[in-house]
Amino acid sequence: MKIIIAGAYAIGTHLAQMLSRNNDDITLIDEDEERLSRIGSDYDLLTMNASPVSVKALRDADAQHTDLFIAVTPDQSKNINSCIMAKALGAKRTAAKVDDAEHLSPEMQQFFEKLGVSSLIYPELLAAKDIINGLKMSWVRQRLEIHDGALVMLGIKLRESCTILNRPLRELCGPEDPYHIVAIKRGSETIIPGGNDELKLYDQAYFMTTRQYIPYIREIVGKEKYADVKNVMFMGGGATAVRAIKMLPEYMDAKILEMSSKRCEELNNKLENDKTLIINGDGRDIPLLMEEGIKNTQAFVALTGNAETNILACLTAKRLGVRKTVAMVENLDYVSMAESLDIGTIINKKAIAASHIYQMMLNATVVSVHFLTSVNADVAEFIPKEGSKVTQKPVKDLGLPKGMTIGGLVRNGEGMLVSGMTQIKAGDSVMVFCHNMNMKKIEKMFI
Repeated sequence: MKIIIAGAYAIGTHLAQMLSRNNDDITLIDEDEERLSRIGSDYDLLTMNASPVSVKALRDADAQHTDLFIAVTPDQSKNINSCIMAKALGAKRTAAKVDDAEHLSPEMQQFFEKLGVSSLIYPELLAAKDIINGLKMSWVRQRLEIHDGALVMLGIKLRESCTILNRPLRELCGPEDPYHIVAIKRGSETIIPGGNDELKLYDQAYFMTTRQYIPYIREIVGKEKYADVKNVMFMGGGATAVRAIKMLPEYMDAKILEMSSKRCEELNNKLENDKTLIINGDGRDIPLLMEEGIKNTQAFVALTGNAETNILACLTAKRLGVRKTVAMVENLDYVSMAESLDIGTIINKKAIAASHIYQMMLNATVVSVHFLTSVNADVAEFIPKEGSKVTQKPVKDLGLPKGMTIGGLVRNGEGMLVSGMTQIKAGDSVMVFCHNMNMKKIEKMFI
């Protein structure tokens, strides 16, 4: 596949590095030679120092024969215009990063598609969805639902109260049991477990289950005493915070701590119809936190543009008794540090956006792809075609590659866990967990 990426910023470079392992023909365009030089020679891709809205540059990059053109510069207009031009030259599909939520309405998306923009990516909205998913369950680090909850994946930190530690998984996750463990994060290591593996204290375990068994999972991991989130305190009033607050469930109340008085005025206008209190102040200021009721707050969400600030603020909130913390950490080098400090949920916009774009590269058998930053793994939903490899034999005889496991499937709207004897059928929605693997190799099993 031939891919052109316009913009060697956070999302573009992360995506280029992520895609280079697939042996695709990748060209990265940027107007700043210094940004291009930071990519390094370790990745198999071409770089071009040029403007993405130059017809000559697009032709030189061979946009006319491109399968996917992705524009992820900080300039929304430049992204949209370069996609329109690439499509006019012959690119098959285009994707543009935008920073205006109005563009995401169905009418506007149809409008842009007619102009030549196949897909619009709004990273702040994608990140906000992940934040809300985390807030809905205070005892869960990561949560992912398939088919409106027919299948659910829960990432949970295991504490002393967990009742299933130090036992082989073959005793815990049999064909009749209501959950499977699809991955374990232990320190810096990601484990795709087998029957002899055991859960250990302080592991982060990823459970696959169905909606009705979520209370059971909560019981066996010893999280029943965790209070549900009703009051949320946000630090940083940027676009991600605004999108998250607009998506908050009715039963949650929110406060925003924002240092800029000008931004506070803007937030009051943006959120005038929402039950949100805007406070001009620093989320690391302990007297301020105490004054604003941190002791009665169940969740603290740090969304400033500075990873260190977010991590420190979350640590302060935890010290003051907040159990659920969420930190925006855009520098991937800080992710493992944040986890080692026991920050609850880590949000990385560039990884979330890259996963969304990555899905566009894959066959129509792939319904969705979610990148899990903490375990460097993907969770993907595949729909196998008639006669595909995964439909030929029971799961135990498929010879699944190392680093891949099938967690469950949805058939006729009903979620089912997968055992070795499960026979996957064409048309099933199959949830695959894969660590450090080329997604295209997995895709071939479903075509």
